[in-house]
Amino acid sequence: MDDNNLGKKFLPVTSVASGDGRYAAEDIYCLPIQIVNVFFIGDPDKNSEWVLIDAGMPRSTDEIIGTAKELYGEDRPPSCIILTHGHFDHVGALVELVEHWKVPVYAHELEIPYLTGRKDYPEPDPTVEGGLVAKMSRMFPNEGIDLGPHIHPIPVDGTVPGLAEWRWVHTPGHAPGHISLFREKDRALIAGDAFVTVKQESLYKVITQDKEIHGPPRYFTTDWKAAKESVKKLQKLEPAVAATGHGMPMSGQELSDGLAKLAREFDAIAKPDHGKYVD
Repeated sequence: MDDNNLGKKFLPVTSVASGDGRYAAEDIYCLPIQIVNVFFIGDPDKNSEWVLIDAGMPRSTDEIIGTAKELYGEDRPPSCIILTHGHFDHVGALVELVEHWKVPVYAHELEIPYLTGRKDYPEPDPTVEGGLVAKMSRMFPNEGIDLGPHIHPIPVDGTVPGLAEWRWVHTPGHAPGHISLFREKDRALIAGDAFVTVKQESLYKVITQDKEIHGPPRYFTTDWKAAKESVKKLQKLEPAVAATGHGMPMSGQELSDGLAKLAREFDAIAKPDHGKYVD
């Protein structure tokens, strides 16, 4: 199993929220790590199984393991790890976590080539407008990683391993096999990067975590038509609370109004005016 040296990468960008974990729902714990979120799903008080969603930035292994111990106690690894997609800031600690916990990892079948060392993602596009993070994206790794036998395609029937009440939704655009997770009973949504609650291209807004619903991070999004349809698909679910890959959890009227506006005005709000992946 090879991490393609991801663990040696470090990006000197950190938001004011980094390390300040909070609950998006009673059993959904959101941990910001630098500029990205990881999610722990499972009620610590019920001594039941829990699942990790995404694996954060490079060099975040100790923070993720430490948070898991604080929430669930010693010797309680997750039943599995689910990936919304395989970009570097969502798999940064993955190789080390798998080696530590010895648990399976699940992702959409279209992401598997990037998680078995067979393909690299398209290079980020630093030419899109939006702010300094977009310009910095030329430094972001786009290489795939190799998880070997530890990576598995998520079941095609929409079920989510380890999370009986959840189902996954294919939300491509930002990545070919990007998925989001939805729970009907409380209308909770883990959106990944299908949409986010911060303008991720702007360094100022990333650092301050200025909250606003925005499209997927522009510098890594390669299919804007699919990204638009994915936002519309998620908006139709009418989520009551959304936890996204970047930015703070959002709920209620703020979420419903913002997501409806994004779906309605996607080209004006989310799609950049120019860039190598813009039609």
